[in-house]
Amino acid sequence: MSNSSSITEFLLLAFTDTRELQLLHFWLFLGIYLAALVGNGLIITAIACDHCLHTPMYFFLLNLSLLDLGCISTTLPKSMANSLWDTRSISYLECAAQVFCFLFFMSAEYALLTVMAYDRYLAICKPLHYGTLLGSRACVHMTAAAWGSGFLNALLHTADTFSLPLCNGNALSQFFCEVPQILKLSCSHAYLREIGLTVVTVCLDLGYFVLIVVSYVQIFSAVLRIPSEQGRHKAFSMCLPHLAIVFLFVSTATVVYLKPPSFSSHIPDLVMAVLYSVVPPAVNPISYSMRNQNLKDALKKLIFLTVSQQH
Repeated sequence: MSNSSSITEFLLLAFTDTRELQLLHFWLFLGIYLAALVGNGLIITAIACDHCLHTPMYFFLLNLSLLDLGCISTTLPKSMANSLWDTRSISYLECAAQVFCFLFFMSAEYALLTVMAYDRYLAICKPLHYGTLLGSRACVHMTAAAWGSGFLNALLHTADTFSLPLCNGNALSQFFCEVPQILKLSCSHAYLREIGLTVVTVCLDLGYFVLIVVSYVQIFSAVLRIPSEQGRHKAFSMCLPHLAIVFLFVSTATVVYLKPPSFSSHIPDLVMAVLYSVVPPAVNPISYSMRNQNLKDALKKLIFLTVSQQH
């Protein structure tokens, strides 16, 4: 029997014990990580440098890319290092920092996705009032609220989770430190306090989800009334990437955080964790840039200027 004060490190779940497959895992995650870094980095740079993209929609997209970079940088580097050096350990403080940062970036991203749905609603359903309802000050305030809510949520969950006594070992059934996995190590009914906090968070997230659904019901109703096929296609191309990411993000995270511990299984848990923590940061740059002509033009201009300066 041990408690949390005597635990100095946790053991993360290894994808495999075979050395060759460990190296394969390292190179696979490295490729995904570099793709996310390059893709989100290009979007951030293009939006920051191109004055034509200094609009609310792209301001929110820039913040989404920042959150994606933070999210994927919280989980993948440690997992890659463990595979490369054939180890499973992560220190107690590293684990606490990973839980805090991951919850911070994920919570803020969900709040920002809600703000982006509202932005699309105003742009499509109330275009004449778009500039007055969503000025620069309103954009900054809503984005700050998203980041602030993520920080508060992460702080509460991390402080509560790591205040619990842990006596069921130190092995986590996940490739990064995750609250549901740490709760399984608790030997006290105090974990019910964290479950109660999770329920409050879920209610808040449900409110976000309802706002997103209401926004898109209004959006699709307006789009279907657009007479021209080209206009409908343009409107859908603005919304579908965002809607796809929201669905992937919400569905997988909900399964991970709300399923009973008795239904835990290593492989499904790993798949779900990869789907909501790794896939969106890597796929977001592609899904947004491929369907947005203005962003594609800005990226081409940025790449052309970079290449020309090198020559």
